[in-house]
Amino acid sequence: MERTRAWRRQQARKNGNGKAADPLKFKPQKNWKLMYTRGDKLIRARQLGMSYPIRSTRQLLDQA
Repeated sequence: MERTRAWRRQQARKNGNGKAADPLKFKPQKNWKLMYTRGDKLIRARQLGMSYPIRSTRQLLDQA
């Protein structure tokens, strides 16, 4: 039997070794449209270090 990379990966998944055991265990949202609540968006924006909601230059000037 030829033991290729695919065979090794399949064995790792079957035996539950390391990262290959469950690659989809946790996957954060990457698309803003898929984030449901405003609170989730605010938390994620804080993590990324950006301001949310995104305001245009005109809105920022009106606010000041």
